[in-house]
Amino acid sequence: MNVKRYFAPTAREALRALKEALGPDAIVLSNRAIDGGVEILALPGEALGALQAANRAAVAAKSPATVAGEPIAPPAAPVRPAHDAADSDFRVSLSALAASAARNAARSSPATAPAAGPVMRPFSPPRIEMAEPAVRHRPLSAPAPVARAESDEFGGARMRELQQTNARLMEELSGIRGMIERQLAGFAWGETRRHAPARAALLGELLETGFSAAIARKLAEAVPEDASRIEAREAAGAALDRMVRVRASDEDFIDRGGVFALVGPTGVGKTTTTAKLAARCVVRHGASRLALISTDGYRIGAQEQLRIYGRILGVPVFSVRDAADLRQTLAGLRNKHMVLIDTMGMSQRDRMVAEQATMLSGAGDVRRLLLLNATARGDTLDDVVRAYAGPDLAGCIFTKVDEAASLAPALDVAVRHGLDIRYLTNGQRVPEDLHLPNRAYLLHRALREQSAESPWHMHEDEAGMMLAAAGGGD
Repeated sequence: MNVKRYFAPTAREALRALKEALGPDAIVLSNRAIDGGVEILALPGEALGALQAANRAAVAAKSPATVAGEPIAPPAAPVRPAHDAADSDFRVSLSALAASAARNAARSSPATAPAAGPVMRPFSPPRIEMAEPAVRHRPLSAPAPVARAESDEFGGARMRELQQTNARLMEELSGIRGMIERQLAGFAWGETRRHAPARAALLGELLETGFSAAIARKLAEAVPEDASRIEAREAAGAALDRMVRVRASDEDFIDRGGVFALVGPTGVGKTTTTAKLAARCVVRHGASRLALISTDGYRIGAQEQLRIYGRILGVPVFSVRDAADLRQTLAGLRNKHMVLIDTMGMSQRDRMVAEQATMLSGAGDVRRLLLLNATARGDTLDDVVRAYAGPDLAGCIFTKVDEAASLAPALDVAVRHGLDIRYLTNGQRVPEDLHLPNRAYLLHRALREQSAESPWHMHEDEAGMMLAAAGGGD
């Protein structure tokens, strides 16, 4: 017999190889686990037919038709392994089949065997056993069933494996894409340095002062390729001047009047700035035309601090607890030229920011002024603006300008979010340290170059790497 051996890491893979080589009618003799995988022994499908033909020939030689009137038992129908369970593990033996053929031959033979004719012996291949079989041996007539739970478990495991493979592929593709983008950005940076050295140098200076890569690229695009270093800075300054939205007078704020709430993170200077604006309004329109409201009931002494400023200026100060109280208070102050609301400071990631905005918008025609700390990083200021954004935002005020090394981050955020810059504060004195924004001063502070000895000074190659990390040429 032509017994074939198939070896694979798993029984499923070995069965697939067996079916590809011998076809779906192959006969599995046995399977067993060995070092490194699973071994399956099998016969071609026609081997069973040859065996049965030999059995029938032996019976025909011993008896022409019947023995003692008993019909010859029909040969056993060939049994093939279940095709639907091709991915399941099988273990079968031909011993039972051989024994059945021997019994049929014994029943069909007469009491006295004829002298003529060849003697056929039943084929009985040796049983191949495992020391501890994982699947119990069954005759060919009853192949081992595949449990539904096992099939479902295999399908679920296969699906999870495919999902994990897809996730790994996507991660690898993302990494390859990022690497290609960085390489292309490096090539583009090298070309920029060769064809427009002043533009490349300016781009590095803008990044080191605190501008985002997006604004730095826009400003650099305004520089001609053949410009000198001085011409490059002048072109960038002119481009930035066109982007900045500055309110250089009090006409739209103090003179027009209205209800304004000063909002922003903790410690940005809302109470002090409220007092500075109140003093500016008193000088122009008198104390009787102004009222102050405090919604800060959490900080110790916050309301008392505002009351002290109110007594000094001769301005009434009111405290409110909730939205209903605020609406009622504003209804009683509708004859005032201006009402300034000092709000409670909170982190931009606090869910109470949205609740505060809802309270102010529900109290009537209240416009908000966002205070931005000029000493903060650009990404932090981005978070603040996104948290406090809304249609009722009347502009922003830069605070702590005297403490900031550069105004580039604050100016960058105001430009990208389209905020009107209303005032600058540069100290604690009331009302002296409140100023209208000056374009020339803002541009000078934002574009001021770092000294060569500064640890924040960037070399030319470092600017290219920074742009590549920020997304290349996006």
